[in-house]
Amino acid sequence: MTVEAANADEAIAILESRSDIALVFTDIQMPGSMDGLELARTVHDRWPAIKIILVSGRVELSEHDRPAKSRFFQKPFAVKQMIEGLHDMIRSSDVQPNQ
Repeated sequence: MTVEAANADEAIAILESRSDIALVFTDIQMPGSMDGLELARTVHDRWPAIKIILVSGRVELSEHDRPAKSRFFQKPFAVKQMIEGLHDMIRSSDVQPNQ
């Protein structure tokens, strides 16, 4: 099941109210009180079991710029590339809902 949030604040509220979220997919540029990178860092700190995928067409991130074990895809990206990245994340450790 996919759950959509309009901004980072809404995403945090959803994560606080649900325990079945296993992966957060966010663009770096987003409206609200924090951008997607800050959202990713917050998710990683509060719910470390949740996998994180960051995307951007304007910003490039190195591995040091983003939370540990997260993935970054530069737009435009091929759907095949995204699917392979998701499979790698799932294989690297079991995707678990937040606890």
